[in-house]
Amino acid sequence: MTNLLILIPVALGLGAIGLGAFIWSLKSGQFDDPDGDAARILLDDDDRPGS
Repeated sequence: MTNLLILIPVALGLGAIGLGAFIWSLKSGQFDDPDGDAARILLDDDDRPGS
Protein backbone atom coordinates (compact mmCIF):
# COMPACT_ATOMS: atom_id res chain seq x y z
CA MET A 1 0.00 0.00 0.00
CA THR A 2 2.83 2.39 0.73
CA ASN A 3 4.17 1.73 -2.76
CA LEU A 4 1.04 3.33 -4.21
CA LEU A 5 1.64 6.44 -2.12
CA ILE A 6 4.96 6.84 -3.93
CA LEU A 7 4.09 5.57 -7.41
CA ILE A 8 0.89 7.57 -7.98
CA PRO A 9 2.51 11.02 -7.43
CA VAL A 10 5.53 9.95 -9.51
CA ALA A 11 3.26 8.85 -12.37
CA LEU A 12 1.25 12.07 -12.17
CA GLY A 13 4.44 14.12 -12.11
CA LEU A 14 5.86 12.36 -15.17
CA GLY A 15 2.55 12.86 -16.97
CA ALA A 16 2.58 16.56 -16.11
CA ILE A 17 6.16 16.88 -17.39
CA GLY A 18 5.19 15.18 -20.64
CA LEU A 19 2.12 17.38 -21.06
CA GLY A 20 4.20 20.47 -20.33
CA ALA A 21 6.80 19.45 -22.92
CA PHE A 22 4.05 18.87 -25.50
CA ILE A 23 2.42 22.25 -24.83
CA TRP A 24 5.83 23.95 -24.99
CA SER A 25 6.56 22.32 -28.35
CA LEU A 26 3.19 23.48 -29.69
CA LYS A 27 3.84 27.06 -28.58
CA SER A 28 7.38 27.10 -29.96
CA GLY A 29 6.18 26.13 -33.45
CA GLN A 30 7.50 22.58 -33.67
CA PHE A 31 4.34 21.40 -35.47
CA ASP A 32 3.66 24.38 -37.74
CA ASP A 33 4.32 22.65 -41.07
CA PRO A 34 4.30 18.86 -40.69
CA ASP A 35 3.47 18.22 -44.38
CA GLY A 36 5.94 20.66 -45.89
CA ASP A 37 9.10 18.63 -45.39
CA ALA A 38 7.38 15.40 -46.36
CA ALA A 39 6.22 16.87 -49.66
CA ARG A 40 9.44 18.82 -50.28
CA ILE A 41 11.58 15.69 -50.30
CA LEU A 42 9.56 14.33 -53.23
CA LEU A 43 10.25 17.37 -55.41
CA ASP A 44 13.00 17.10 -57.95
CA ASP A 45 15.45 20.01 -58.14
CA ASP A 46 15.06 20.10 -61.92
CA ASP A 47 11.29 20.69 -61.62
CA ARG A 48 11.68 24.07 -59.89
CA PRO A 49 11.17 27.08 -62.12
CA GLY A 50 14.19 29.28 -62.67
CA SER A 51 16.82 26.66 -61.92
